Amino acid sequence: MSMRTKGQLHLLLSFSVKDAVRLAGCAVARNKGLSFYRRKKKISSAQVRDVFSWIFGIVTAIFIAVVLNFFLGTITGVVGVSMEPTLYNGQKVFVNSFLYLISSPKRGDVVVFLPNGNENTHYYVKRVVAVPGDSVWIQKGILYVNGEESPWVTEKLLEAGIAANEFTLGNGEYFCLGDNPGNSEDSRSANIGPVKEASSEAPAPIRRLSSST
Repeated sequence: MSMRTKGQLHLLLSFSVKDAVRLAGCAVARNKGLSFYRRKKKISSAQVRDVFSWIFGIVTAIFIAVVLNFFLGTITGVVGVSMEPTLYNGQKVFVNSFLYLISSPKRGDVVVFLPNGNENTHYYVKRVVAVPGDSVWIQKGILYVNGEESPWVTEKLLEAGIAANEFTLGNGEYFCLGDNPGNSEDSRSANIGPVKEASSEAPAPIRRLSSST
C-alpha cells in the first residue's frame, strides 16, 4: 500500500471516529432534551389542572352564594326615622327578593326599593299604600285611594306633593309612604314618585329581624 493510500485511509478512519462520537453526543443530548421536555410537560399539565380546579371552586362558590342570596334573601338596615314606630333607624331587616317573582306587592306590604333605580344610595323602606290601577289623592292631609280613606295612613299628611291632584297609578306602579309621613321622603316627592316594578328600583318585601342598634 502506498503512502498516499495509507494517508487517505488514516484520514477517513479519523473522520469516521470523530463523526461517530459527535453523532452519539448529539443523540444523547437530544434524548436528554426530550426527557426534560416530557418531564416539563407533565408538570405543566398538573399545574393547569390545579388552576382549573381552583377556578371551578371559586365559580361554584359564587354561584351558590348568588342562588342563596336570591332565594333566601339578604339583610339590610333601616336608614332614618321615616318608618317609626314600625321600624327604627339602624334596625336590620330581611329582604326576600324571590317572593315577588311569584306574587305582586299588596297594599300594606312593607318593602325596600332603590329610588329611581339609583344603586349609589341606600335602600328606602316604605309601606305600599296603593297598587297599579288605584287612584291616589291627598286632600286636607288625608290619603284617598279609589275615593276612600286609606287605612294605612294614620297621621295627617302635611305635604301632598304630587298627590295634591288625583291621578291613577299605571301598570307596575306602586305608591309608597313612610309610617312616619312627617319625616319621610316617599312617593309624594317628585324626586321619587311611584315606585316602578319593572326596573332596578322594583320593590322587595321585608321581614323585621332585630331591634334598633
